[in-house]
Order: sequence, then structure tokens, then C-alpha cells
Amino acid sequence: MKTIGYTTGVYDLFHVGHLNLLRRARAECDHLIVGVTSDALCLSRKKVAPVIPQDERMEIVGALRCVDEVVVQEDMNKYGAWEKYGFHKMFVGDDWKGHPNWVALEEWFQPHGVEIVYFPYTKHTSSSRLRAVLEEILPTQQAQG
Repeated sequence: MKTIGYTTGVYDLFHVGHLNLLRRARAECDHLIVGVTSDALCLSRKKVAPVIPQDERMEIVGALRCVDEVVVQEDMNKYGAWEKYGFHKMFVGDDWKGHPNWVALEEWFQPHGVEIVYFPYTKHTSSSRLRAVLEEILPTQQAQG
């Protein structure tokens, strides 16, 4: 049987942590579907728009050999995504392990034969840290320009 994997993310300011998660995910399934968070969902949840527009983020993620399919994540409904894509494994960073929302997902998915797999979070690099550095640098450069 073909194992379908699924993961989601904003994938803004794409970095090695994103790449590591996607490579690890693909190693654990036969077909990897990646949901790229829409600009609207990102703005509503994080109160900040991505630096890289949605279509470009999807193009970057879709160009990776380890990704078989790219879809837009328009909401946080993991059950709806499962109904739509029929995945067997869902991949997420281990910074979410033990969070009540993910514990509830594990409990709901388990009788449906879906495993949630947690991968190590890349602590030294994150989009949030990159964004913070850019915000520090860019006003200085604009003032000098």
C-alpha cells in the first residue's frame, strides 16, 4: 500500500529547518503532500503577512525533489485535510509535541490509522528569527539609502 504523508507550514523565508522537515517527511512516506499556508490564513493567525507571497512560496516548495504535491492550506482543519487527501502520516515539528491541540489530534486520528510524526525543530534557524534580523537591518539600510 502506498503511504501518503502530509505536512503544512507557511514556508516563508525558506531555510534549512524547512528543508530538513520536508526531507525527513518524504523519507517516511511514498507520496508527500505539503500544504502551504495561504497569505490570508497567515495574516489572520500571526497578524503579519508573509514576506514571500503565497504563489512564490508554493513554487519554491513544489520545486523540491522531496515534495510530490503542493496544496494551499486555507484553514487549520486537519480533519478536513485528512478527508480531502487521505493521508496516513502527518508530520510536524516537535515543538508542538504535548500541546493540547496535537494531543487531541493524535487521539482522533489514531483509530483512523493516521500517525502523527514529530521531527526535531531546528532551533538555530527559524523564519521568525530571520524576520527579526531583517527588520533590524532594513530600516538602517533605508535610512542610509
